[in-house]
Amino acid sequence: MPYRAEYIWIDGQKPTSKLRSKTKIVASGQEPPLWGFDGSSTEQASGELSDCVLRPVLVRPDPIRGNENVLVLCEVLTPDMEPHPSNTRAACVKTYEKYKDQDPWFGLEQEYTFFKDGRPHGWPIGGYPAPQGGYYCGIGSDEIWGRDVVENHTVACLEAGLEISGTNAEVMIGQWEFQIGPLDPVAVGDHLWMARWLLYRLAEDCDISAHLNPKPVEGDWNGAGMHANFSTAAMRESYEPIIAACEALGTKADEHVENYGAGIQRRLTGLHETAPWTEYSYGVSNRGASVRIPWQTAREQRGYIEDRRPNANADPYTVARLMTETICSALADE
Repeated sequence: MPYRAEYIWIDGQKPTSKLRSKTKIVASGQEPPLWGFDGSSTEQASGELSDCVLRPVLVRPDPIRGNENVLVLCEVLTPDMEPHPSNTRAACVKTYEKYKDQDPWFGLEQEYTFFKDGRPHGWPIGGYPAPQGGYYCGIGSDEIWGRDVVENHTVACLEAGLEISGTNAEVMIGQWEFQIGPLDPVAVGDHLWMARWLLYRLAEDCDISAHLNPKPVEGDWNGAGMHANFSTAAMRESYEPIIAACEALGTKADEHVENYGAGIQRRLTGLHETAPWTEYSYGVSNRGASVRIPWQTAREQRGYIEDRRPNANADPYTVARLMTETICSALADE
């Protein structure tokens, strides 16, 4: 019997790309083939030369449709089979191949905010909720909204074979987080993009939208990030490479901030568990630093670091590429 393959790709919108998807009916026993789409409708081509190519890079069971149906994450190519300019995965692959011998790992913490009826889910009409304080990892219907979507999303990720490693309610009402990893720089991006798609799709069924706005509400409310936890084999064995990695990130601080998501200046203000976007710092157990060294890492003298600067709307392929290049090139010179 034919099955349905949901082709998922990243469009060319700027400054923040969006996910797109469409369904292909595939004959039983066949793998999802190359496919195409109208790039002029996704800001990836002109009307005169509108064709773009979808090449499958990750195929997983479809937890929504079930049976033999699948989700197909694709990278976008031009008709001559070259990476499209919007295809940030291709550059990430090259960087990973260059430094693969250092065995880089990532764990990404994807924060997001549920919206319903034009306001953060759980916020009163025409007003504000009680100040932040009891919502982070909170319990109870007076502090938590959207848990049904979160639970469905977690199950869907597990059934799809994605490396989801946890979830929690975040500091602002209606704000949540899921974690992906540890995985290599390319796979962590693949799994995160597919997990984002599942989140949007399942929230859609509940008439809720999930937003990656880095500062969904102005004022004394936490923003939303995509904290990036990183290590190499050397960092997992000793402490000196940990410090070298933190120092290396400081040498490219401006380049990283510029590529860590649109609107980063609104989020990295120096308040709400962030460092100012204009300054670079690192420290043990310091969530007000650009890069945090977890207390376990400092105690055990080995482990990983957390770059707290990436926005919730950052491209995981770009974040992984930059961090891998900056840190691994420095460690290679040690």
